[in-house]
Amino acid sequence: MDSTMKSVYDSVIARDPNQPEFHQAVEEVLDSLVPVIQAHPEYLQVVRAIVEAERIIQFRVPWYDDNGDFHVNRGFRIQFNSAIGPYKGGLRFHPSVNQSILKFLAFEQVFKNSLTGLPMGGGKGGSDFDPKGKSDGEVMRFCQSFMMELWRHIGADLDVPAGDIGVGGREIGYLFGMYKKLANEFTGVLTGKGRSYGGSLIRPQATGYGLVYFAREMLATKDKSFEGATVAISGSGNVAQFACEKVIDLGGKPVTLSDSSGFIHDPAGIDREKLAWIMDLKNNRRGRIKEFADHFDGVEYTASKPEPNLNGLWGVNVDIALPCATQNEINGEEAQMLVDNEVTAVAEGANMPCTPEAVECFQANGVLFAPGKASNAGGVATSGLEMSQNSLRMSWTREEVDQKLEAIMVNIHKNAFETAEKYGMPGNYVAGANIAGFLKVAEAMQAQGMV
Repeated sequence: MDSTMKSVYDSVIARDPNQPEFHQAVEEVLDSLVPVIQAHPEYLQVVRAIVEAERIIQFRVPWYDDNGDFHVNRGFRIQFNSAIGPYKGGLRFHPSVNQSILKFLAFEQVFKNSLTGLPMGGGKGGSDFDPKGKSDGEVMRFCQSFMMELWRHIGADLDVPAGDIGVGGREIGYLFGMYKKLANEFTGVLTGKGRSYGGSLIRPQATGYGLVYFAREMLATKDKSFEGATVAISGSGNVAQFACEKVIDLGGKPVTLSDSSGFIHDPAGIDREKLAWIMDLKNNRRGRIKEFADHFDGVEYTASKPEPNLNGLWGVNVDIALPCATQNEINGEEAQMLVDNEVTAVAEGANMPCTPEAVECFQANGVLFAPGKASNAGGVATSGLEMSQNSLRMSWTREEVDQKLEAIMVNIHKNAFETAEKYGMPGNYVAGANIAGFLKVAEAMQAQGMV
């Protein structure tokens, strides 16, 4: 990072000194933008503005549990940038949620949404509420209380939240029901809705499918493919499940999945029958991944250990790695484990699952690396398609949505790849995605008077 960008970064830290996740996201983007500012110094003023959120909303969320006990959680909505469209980004319900994490996610969302080519700004929100172990009634009461404050800050042409960690179809349903009651209107104000009330086909699959579509395009630049490749996938939620499904579709062999308790390694490969069993375990029975190892022969299970132990999942010998769990799940040492096993490609399914040291390790060793703002943009892209369908008051077929999703991911890859080459960093998808996403937003901000 040069001195000009360093001064911008230092001002970010000075203003918000206790937000490490946000600092990490900003540092990565600013580092990528150095050649852009050297070629277009007029964009420096945009950089100074783009690192500051347009609006940050924080509120309390009071609710009663099934025993009648009273609880108070914090709710947030970060409306980061609306230069190219309404704020768009998920809601996360997890105990780790704080302003730093949501600002990092919202900041990333600005560039990710720009890359899709759809008219969507960037935002993110959520709460430190933990839906795990809560009854449907408790989740419903929390969601209704959360929406009683949030509803006044969102709208179909203002801010369109979606789901994220801890916010699935159940939560979106409760949130939408309360919004409809409070606003007295039926609009596409939330995405990830059920099919019976305005949801889109392929939306649950979109992030995982899109991840694999992007990785396929990236592999093709080196005349490689998923056919016959072994694949390590972390996580076992929505993204991991459908990434696993699409890897199988393309002839690959997924061999790992994980959750917070540990990971499984199935040397024989996770086939469609096993994946269906995992989907039932996770989506219906809400069980732990260890049960998969107990049920199927030849599967190894390794329990998670307290930090700073290395995650053995990344020591499994594979051709391709798809981290789909959470931020900073691969550090520099774990990245070196993958490199030592001669991994070909790493594509992020989660938001920022690789630390800066891990990214540096992959790039220094010639590993194809796809940053989440490019490779996991399929989810928000299909949310954008859901917004279009809601505005049109119509529904597209599964095939139509999947074709549009695939086309968007192919175009994101092309844009990131060509932009990296244009600015003298061939094969650097981090720089290519950051620069391509930035340029569109910067042009719009300047045209609108930097408001």
